Amino acid sequence: MLRRGLLAWVSRVGVLLVLVCCSLSLLYVMTCSPHSEDNLVSHALPRPGLGVAAAGGIGAGQSGPPGREDYQAMLAEREEQHKLHMASLKKQIAQLKEALQERSEQLKGVQDTMERAAGRGQGGQSPGGGALGEGGQGPGADRSHTDLQEFLRSQLGRAEVHQGTRLPNEYAVVPFESFTLQRVYQLEMGLTRHPEEKPVRKDRRDELSEALETALRSLNTPRDGANKGRTTKVYSPSDFIEGIARTEKDKGTLYELTFKGDQSREFRKLVLFRPFGPLMKVKNERVDTANVPINIIVPLSQRADKFRHFMHNFREVCVRQDGRVHLTVVYFGKDQMNEVRSTLENTSREINFKNFSLLQLNEEFSRGRGLDVGARAWKGGNVLLFFCDVDIYFTADFLNTCRLNAQPGKKVFYPVLFSQYNPTLIYGNHDHIPPVEQQLVIKKDTGLWRDFGFGMTCQYRSDFINIGGFDVDIKGWGGEDVHLYRKYLHSNLLVVRSPSRGLFHLWHEKRCADELPPEQYRMCMQSKAMNEASHGQLGMLFFRHEIEAHLRKQKPQRSIAKKT
Repeated sequence: MLRRGLLAWVSRVGVLLVLVCCSLSLLYVMTCSPHSEDNLVSHALPRPGLGVAAAGGIGAGQSGPPGREDYQAMLAEREEQHKLHMASLKKQIAQLKEALQERSEQLKGVQDTMERAAGRGQGGQSPGGGALGEGGQGPGADRSHTDLQEFLRSQLGRAEVHQGTRLPNEYAVVPFESFTLQRVYQLEMGLTRHPEEKPVRKDRRDELSEALETALRSLNTPRDGANKGRTTKVYSPSDFIEGIARTEKDKGTLYELTFKGDQSREFRKLVLFRPFGPLMKVKNERVDTANVPINIIVPLSQRADKFRHFMHNFREVCVRQDGRVHLTVVYFGKDQMNEVRSTLENTSREINFKNFSLLQLNEEFSRGRGLDVGARAWKGGNVLLFFCDVDIYFTADFLNTCRLNAQPGKKVFYPVLFSQYNPTLIYGNHDHIPPVEQQLVIKKDTGLWRDFGFGMTCQYRSDFINIGGFDVDIKGWGGEDVHLYRKYLHSNLLVVRSPSRGLFHLWHEKRCADELPPEQYRMCMQSKAMNEASHGQLGMLFFRHEIEAHLRKQKPQRSIAKKT
């Protein structure tokens, strides 16, 4: 009896164990068996049939398990994504380190200045008005120090340093002044100042000297780990080439100083800012212009003799000295076209110069139309453009200035050229007129800064295209350059407006056609009057009859005096 009950219990337990094992086996099969193709697709694995259908439009119904090549392609793609992500993170870390280092240097400069000020004024009041404790310590000093730092940073942020500000018109631009070790080239002259002069005022001399000393100290201060294993150049004032500066009266003074680099076509450019307080180093960068070509675009109609003079300077400056220039001539009409082509071909043959283009338009002359066609005809990428005229004389230094002051998507350069007065009025008569190279002297009686002209400009082709180019509906003389200039003023690009000591407008007789509209005719006559002579020279010319009458009266009196 007992044995029969035990057997029944064992059989029940056995059946139960069999059921449990079957359940576990079924659960294992459901969990660990391979997924269907739809689940694989949901995990971003490729489906071969879909790839064929997408490419050729057939085989849409084909399907099958993914192959080994598909898994390898997926893994390679994931690996490439990880590499790109790691490279991006490394770049961000490097940028953050550089920004942190610059910010630390700025704060250190502010702290040094505050310590010097505290040392000079021991026992005085803090900037915030509270009494300083021993050594200038205390909550009031810390708070004033923090407030000063925040104020200086806000001044830098408000100033037009990193990007431009939308301006209402061309008169709202704050122009730069350019300077060298000995001279300042300025626009605001009045009746007593000169376009080029030594900085006479002591505060002006001290200001520029401090900017130069700060730049040299920054250049000669080694960066931690940046120059290990390499000999660094020691910079001196003789390495200083040129600087430009401008003051926004409610923010501070911006300085951009250019020095010679380690190589012949390499420069060092420093940007400094004085927020009506200590200078703050904004940027210390190496600028390599060796691979920055310039496409010089010249619109032309007739005037073949002037073009020959232009090419004489071009071959010396652009070909022999610089060597990184392309010339685009846009010629209107057919008259004198052969002479212009012959001049270009002779230059090409004599000095082996091939980087030029001659475009012909059989239509009425329009400077804006010619420059627009020349800019859009370039097919070699984003090139730096220099819009030029046949009456312009420039130096190799100006070409480097052009490269340094234009930056794609950020800056366009509008130099103020020095316009030559009528040589006949300056030198008396044709027999005393010196060669052109000797006439290019920046003096009050030889010319003026043409700050009312915006025709000569250096800008990248991408910026010119994106801004909309010239107004090609303007015919004849004038107006198109101001229209383009105002477009840039209304954008967020920084417009660099500075007198250029290497850019000259050669005098030529100007004829204002009767067919011009009244506004263009007035502008033409105004330009003609401004380009003839200085204020004093025109005054002497206006009163020449009175002067001659006075001299005639003086002759009899002198003869009587000699007899007595």
